Amino acid sequence: MNTSAATEWIENHTYDELVVGQGASHTRTLTQADIAAFAAVSGDTNPAHLDPEYADQTLFHGVIAHGMWGGALISAVLGTQFPGLGTIYLEQDLKFLQPVRVGDTLNVRVTVLSKQDKQHRVTLDCAVVNQHGQDVICGQAVVVAPTQKMRRPKIQAPLIQLFDPQARLQALLQKAKGLEALRCAVVHPCDAESLAGALDAAAHGLIVPVLVGPAYKIRAIAEQAGLDIAAVELVDVPHSHAAAEKAAELAAQCEVHILMKGSLHTDELLHAVLQQPRLRTGRRMSHVFRFDVPTYPKPLWVTDAALNIAPSLMDKVDIVQNAIDFVRQMGTPQPKVAILSAVETVNPAIASTLDAAALCKMADRGQIRDGVLDGPLAFDNAISAQAAQIKHIVSPVAGDADILLVPDLESGNMLAKQLEYLAGASGSGLVLGAGVPIALTSRADGPAARVSSALLALVAGHAQRCKSQDLQQAREKFTTA
Repeated sequence: MNTSAATEWIENHTYDELVVGQGASHTRTLTQADIAAFAAVSGDTNPAHLDPEYADQTLFHGVIAHGMWGGALISAVLGTQFPGLGTIYLEQDLKFLQPVRVGDTLNVRVTVLSKQDKQHRVTLDCAVVNQHGQDVICGQAVVVAPTQKMRRPKIQAPLIQLFDPQARLQALLQKAKGLEALRCAVVHPCDAESLAGALDAAAHGLIVPVLVGPAYKIRAIAEQAGLDIAAVELVDVPHSHAAAEKAAELAAQCEVHILMKGSLHTDELLHAVLQQPRLRTGRRMSHVFRFDVPTYPKPLWVTDAALNIAPSLMDKVDIVQNAIDFVRQMGTPQPKVAILSAVETVNPAIASTLDAAALCKMADRGQIRDGVLDGPLAFDNAISAQAAQIKHIVSPVAGDADILLVPDLESGNMLAKQLEYLAGASGSGLVLGAGVPIALTSRADGPAARVSSALLALVAGHAQRCKSQDLQQAREKFTTA
């Protein structure tokens, strides 16, 4: 076994070395991550440990640690410190005297009470005391102590990446707090997934759904899937093309403020939107994904991975401005935009590096507003401060990007799917640049992705309504003057 001089070692205490009254201790401070990790490993998801709202109503008036988390600390001392390597656990009794809360620092001490020479058994007193000197846990353990002296390199515990998609979704839904649900045309919801997704979004108070499609087919899907649509407005049209046209017409007439894609092709819906002059804004439409990635500390936005196949430089201006404007609406005052390429230096042979350099200069000149742009950046430099440091990249964006601007649809689509299927990210998406936001979901998306996309559309919809009202007031003021 190869070990360096810096290796940390652990050494046991044999049965013959142990004496009554001898002991060892260890100190540990409880974190929220400890509670989440213990719940994940044990399967104990008692809301007293995980749900602050529920926990506030209990006897303890707040979240507390699992009792056996403290018991596990005793096991850690016995197995790694005292007696240590080779110890066999036989018995453990515990009394739980005080709750343990996040931030509490526990001192765990085990002390030899008695020895049985025949079987090398040792009885130990176990005491856990908090930072206030209060006894938290007490009890006794019986172990078989090792008889051979051992010294080995200390094994580092595996790194656990904690990711709670449901908690991330609940945090995202807080963005809708105080926002009134908007009328949303759900276009051709003729499969169970898209219909259920719309109803879920309505149940969360995000949209007031207007189902646009063949009424007989939608009712049949609802009955088959056990979905109640009796109270939902239904606009009957013969097929998906007509559904797209009718939904776009409703949006142009301000009868709905959001569009949501159902079971029709994306180009059908977008073509209908483009045919309505009132829905044109002078901006190119583009798509933005929002990902919660387990290994990234904040939401990661990817654009455009769904609409623009091979965007030109001027297309990218609209794409990045759409994303910046929306991410600002979602609460990031000055989003950091990493313009991706295969390399981090300008290379005339790689067109995306030239576009990146031009976009950065356009931002310097005010042609792209309210964001911090840098590029070209390779993906690792964009999201890893360590990678950027190794490559001596000095940048306010590198390692801390909010938005990833991809070179084209192919690279963006592959990146988005890798984040979802290999990195375990939770995603949602939205089309920007039209007169109304369009929640664009895939047939493979689950309920959470559909609800999240509706949330994005709600935020964008309210922002566009406020902007329209401001413009209308400005026009009235100018006319009056």
